[in-house]
Amino acid sequence: MNEAVRDLRMPATISANFQGTVKEFQKSFQGMSILLIVAILVIYIVLGILYESFIHPLTILSGLPSAVFGALFTLKLFHKELDLYAFVGLIMLFGVVKKNAIMMIDFALEAQRVHAKDPLDAIYNGCLLRFRPIMMTTVAALFGTLPIAVGFGEGAEARQPLGLAVVGGLVVSQFLTLYITPVIYLYMERLQSRLRGRRAVAPEPKEVFQAGD
Repeated sequence: MNEAVRDLRMPATISANFQGTVKEFQKSFQGMSILLIVAILVIYIVLGILYESFIHPLTILSGLPSAVFGALFTLKLFHKELDLYAFVGLIMLFGVVKKNAIMMIDFALEAQRVHAKDPLDAIYNGCLLRFRPIMMTTVAALFGTLPIAVGFGEGAEARQPLGLAVVGGLVVSQFLTLYITPVIYLYMERLQSRLRGRRAVAPEPKEVFQAGD
């Protein structure tokens, strides 16, 4: 409809607006961006409480940009719009991608705190031991949404952006997060150790000289 209005080349004194159900849909669609931001904020708060850290929730959330890129690139590749179904797919994608990083980070933090391992050995062992469950859950989610992405069933064209967003985001993020998340974990651990070192260094006490000394 917007393209048809632009093709009419109406004078500037005439404006075109949607009314009724379409107008309400536009308002709800604009709120989806805020919903995504709120979802990420809630995830950060929950992870911060769970791991008692302000830094490592950022490590877990570091895989989300690659997932969003994969979802948007897949939608663009198949000439699909970022509609309401695609937004729901992004929210679903956040949960699956976050789960992959949690499996590795949770094991590494426990290895450091309980077994006193250094960060490199902890995250390395976490990647090795958690590789199989990460791949199993990712492949299960991938094949679960693949029929939606292909477009099977009645009304499949409307739901297809949801499946494409999830499948594309999973494929891209799966290859990247397995390499990016351990590296970011090590950098965050170094940053956290530096911050703890600065807090531990107390100012030297100044000598007090009294009159007559």
